[in-house]
Amino acid sequence: MTDSNPIAIKEVNSPDLTCAKCNAACCQLEVMLITDTGVPEQYIEHDQWGGETMKRLDDGWCICVDRDTKLCTIYENRPWVCRIFEMGSYECSVEFVAAK
Repeated sequence: MTDSNPIAIKEVNSPDLTCAKCNAACCQLEVMLITDTGVPEQYIEHDQWGGETMKRLDDGWCICVDRDTKLCTIYENRPWVCRIFEMGSYECSVEFVAAK
């Protein structure tokens, strides 16, 4: 069976795959808000069907990322999706490789 993933994910060494080294690639993904974690209302975008996502800047970055430090400015209230996006997971590896 062949992999239909257009990005070939090679094994990424754990010392290479850290939040500090990856330039916050995951912070450019769309983040759906599916639980209440206390995200301040000014950072939430509402669609016509009542769905909620994190607001993004014109260049695609999450509005809550400090562009200098690449750290979340609402870390204690970050969305559930951000909380479960684990450093070193397959999904993290996909974004890490794609951002290079």
